[in-house]
Amino acid sequence: MESWSVEQVCSWLKQRNLGELVPKFREEEVSGAALLALNDRMVQQLVKKIGHQAVLMDLIKKYQQQKSGLESLTYCCETASQKFPEVISGKNLKSFFAIHKTLQWTNSYALPDFPYDVKCILAEKKCPDHSMRIRIIEFLQADMTKYLEGSLYPNSQQYNIVVNALLQAYPFLDEDGNGFLLWKRALKDRFKYIRRPIEDDEQVLRNKCKFGHRRGQSRKSSFGENKLDDVQVQVEEKPAHLKGSAMDLHIKWLNQEYMKTQRNWEEVDNRMNVTIEIRRKMISDKTPLKDILRLFPFLRCPYQLFREFQLLTHMDIYKKTVEILEIYSENILSFYVVRNNPINIMLQENLKQHTEEDVLKYMKMTAACLLLPEVFGDDSSLFAAVNEEVKAVTPVLEVKNPFDMNSCEFALYIEREELAQFDDCTMALAALLAAFHVFDIPFPKRIHRTLNFLESLVFEVRNPATLP
Repeated sequence: MESWSVEQVCSWLKQRNLGELVPKFREEEVSGAALLALNDRMVQQLVKKIGHQAVLMDLIKKYQQQKSGLESLTYCCETASQKFPEVISGKNLKSFFAIHKTLQWTNSYALPDFPYDVKCILAEKKCPDHSMRIRIIEFLQADMTKYLEGSLYPNSQQYNIVVNALLQAYPFLDEDGNGFLLWKRALKDRFKYIRRPIEDDEQVLRNKCKFGHRRGQSRKSSFGENKLDDVQVQVEEKPAHLKGSAMDLHIKWLNQEYMKTQRNWEEVDNRMNVTIEIRRKMISDKTPLKDILRLFPFLRCPYQLFREFQLLTHMDIYKKTVEILEIYSENILSFYVVRNNPINIMLQENLKQHTEEDVLKYMKMTAACLLLPEVFGDDSSLFAAVNEEVKAVTPVLEVKNPFDMNSCEFALYIEREELAQFDDCTMALAALLAAFHVFDIPFPKRIHRTLNFLESLVFEVRNPATLP
């Protein structure tokens, strides 16, 4: 476009249904280079109609963004082909382009221009009520869809980017340090809700047959298809000491709300607060875990598990876990005992394939988490099952492809049943520690040194345990 003549610019305007602008552009001799140099004031002088002004500026902006992205991609390809020839070849090419697209999206993302009433609330630095939260989430979802070029399937990193941008712009939205998880979860739920109408689309069904369901999807779907009558039956099967209590309505409401796609999280928090004594009594009475989860299914949600831990201990387990891994990762990876461990070998191989600082940090923290039992000489199978079947009855992590940014999976198992899935190893580790406390499960002897070390750091005891 930079080398276009005036006539080529005029032809381009006609193709874009802006033929009315041609006489003025000819008169002012606007060439391709001049077109790209136009600013808002110049466009206002050249174009009378506001609608045409907006369309023209949008077309110019899109061209500049595409050009910038193409130049950046070309540079990355050339650099990568020199450093890592195997990356720009064969099957890895698709993965490379996907990673680059995510990075490009990261660099270009900016929060949307919220409507006036939302701006007023945010300007007053007031925590929005439930209806206002929904409006903010709706605008974020629509804006993400625009950035994703119409896709309704953001990845975890893109969710993180948007929520981080929101909390950096409006720090007061980070309520009690749990704002990140709260907003991310709400945004995910919004996308799930938007995707619902196309669940039976022919192409979606073909893709499901071709690629299969994600792990746990069929289980969630079957649970979601249950009717409210099923919930009524479940609630009526409560232990004897709950029957006829004033908590019945709260428990019934929580079960019904759990089945919904759009959930009233503020009310969930309130009712979980009200019913905490019942849960603690059931846990102290050694009520089977499946019965507790049947009555209080929201304990399967990472946020509620962390929140339950915070209600009991006044500690933010997720934030503490992040701090622990950030501080100790390098030390853990430097121990001789883990040098020849398969996880460390896998880490070193994957580090060679990436140069992004955030990706390298994420991989090291993941490896440090999984290698921690080896440092203390504990039984790692009671801590995490990496690419293998879970065998432990006590809380344990299941980890699949820990260093593959596109297919890594983390889940928490208790009594060989999956409790929850997580976006990364840090969140999974926080959930593992929280589960032992929330469900009052003693640390197994063969893993107690590792868990005691983590516990001492979380609770900031005077003489915390140290690495060997």
